[in-house]
Amino acid sequence: MIDDGTGLFTIGELARATGLTVRTIRYWSDEGVLTPVTRSAGGYRLYDAESVARLELIHTLRELGLGLDDVRKVLAGETTVAEVAAAHVAALDAQIRSLKVTRAVLSTVARRGSTAEEMTLMNKLARLSAAERKRIMEEFVDELFHGLDHVDPGIEERMRSISVGLPDDPTPEQVDAWVELAEMVQDPEFRAQMRNVFDFNSADYNRGAAAGRATWFPMRLLQLGADARKRGIAPESPEAEAIVREVLGGGDLAVVLERMESASNDRLARYRELLSTLKGGSPAGAHREEFAWVVAALRARVAG
Repeated sequence: MIDDGTGLFTIGELARATGLTVRTIRYWSDEGVLTPVTRSAGGYRLYDAESVARLELIHTLRELGLGLDDVRKVLAGETTVAEVAAAHVAALDAQIRSLKVTRAVLSTVARRGSTAEEMTLMNKLARLSAAERKRIMEEFVDELFHGLDHVDPGIEERMRSISVGLPDDPTPEQVDAWVELAEMVQDPEFRAQMRNVFDFNSADYNRGAAAGRATWFPMRLLQLGADARKRGIAPESPEAEAIVREVLGGGDLAVVLERMESASNDRLARYRELLSTLKGGSPAGAHREEFAWVVAALRARVAG
């Protein structure tokens, strides 16, 4: 405090009182967040006791990472500390998510020994926003259903409800899975394979095929196939015949086989594996072995 009876402080005295540097206080004053109450005869900026409290608040807000614009709004009464804190928490959460993605990408690059080009692509795809990831998947699904008047509603609903993205704390395997999936669903050849599956489904649905028989994803048949594999039943055995007939009844085995083969190639199996990995499951969730058992059992019946 200057010794003139006014109770005012120079910047130097503020610095000594608060432990801040003169340079910092002068910068905040220049930016308009710490306005001097007056100036001395020599032109020096002077501050009062309220300025000291204001300076301590500015210091606290800055230590918490708030920008000067937010500090200025708090001091001007345009917003509250609580509101700014909530917004800052959201910003920090986004930053933390971004850092976790960076860590996962770098872990993947280190594990795979990726080239600079691969790392650039991986980082670009991994950092797509949720909206961009949604757009990629929506375009993919829209193309699958384009021009198809009748498709099993359950299948269409499942496909359109797929929300594929990286979790907040992705593993390197999930980063790998997302990058591969993003490239896959944008590949015209893969889209053509998937479209073939939906063409079959549309044709079956138009003919009134019973649900679970000649559809794109006959879960009941796969479940029975999984059980048969666990029990060691060979696809060519009489026991397999009973399993197949339990689900299909008098349905046309050749038609079902054609549909199952369209949905059981390696790329579609890989697609299901990637989805399973992104959802926190294991590749086993793609039912690769179950599809293979069902196809083998159907082939044996058709050939016989």
